Amino acid sequence: MIQNTNFQEIKEKFRSASVDEKIRIYTTTQGLTVDQFKELLRMFPLQHLDKLERAMA
Repeated sequence: MIQNTNFQEIKEKFRSASVDEKIRIYTTTQGLTVDQFKELLRMFPLQHLDKLERAMA
């Protein structure tokens, strides 16, 4: 699991990642606040939300 050492770094990695990598980052990063998770979610491509939902189930 990834620890939340630097949210800005996580955000930059998330921004440039593939959809599958975004899902991995979103589902394995620990220690983020609700607002930080929401911020990442706003950068997630809407057409792939179903894939994220399945990964979180």
